[in-house]
Amino acid sequence: MFNLFKSSEQDDHDRAKAVWDKIVEVPRENREARSMRMRVGLLCRAFLDKTFVNGAEQTEAYEVAVAIAITQAKPRPEPPVATEYQTVQSTSGPVVAYLPDEYAQEAFSLGALYQKTELSAEQAISAMQTLADKIFLQEIKMDQPLQVLQFLRDEVGFTAHTLPPVDEENGD
Repeated sequence: MFNLFKSSEQDDHDRAKAVWDKIVEVPRENREARSMRMRVGLLCRAFLDKTFVNGAEQTEAYEVAVAIAITQAKPRPEPPVATEYQTVQSTSGPVVAYLPDEYAQEAFSLGALYQKTELSAEQAISAMQTLADKIFLQEIKMDQPLQVLQFLRDEVGFTAHTLPPVDEENGD
């Protein structure tokens, strides 16, 4: 079915933020909630991957723009920053996903550090996975974290696994 009324960007952002706010408040026990957590987790994984790549690409473009500004004796451009909203692909097509600014900025910064070769691929994967584990396990309350940066893992043959889920009852 198609929608005759195109939603605005603000509507998409409001919807994405509402989904995030709801998922972090829903109790774990419910089967429907687990399914919803998995869907949101998949969107977050795509968001993190895309934000990492954007951080790398925008940093590269920024460094070129800074070099040009310096050679032309012009002021430096503003450095790029992440956004809390990303359009990511889902099984039903493009969807706007939301992550709080602190997480978006961290993923973006890790992509920038990787682009500037201040992090190796393995360090970038480990740092991004640590961030993802925090989001998946603590915020979304998933039973198992999802792996991020699969494209980079495949490229460098990275074989480390994600951390096991935290057992909150036993404090592990």
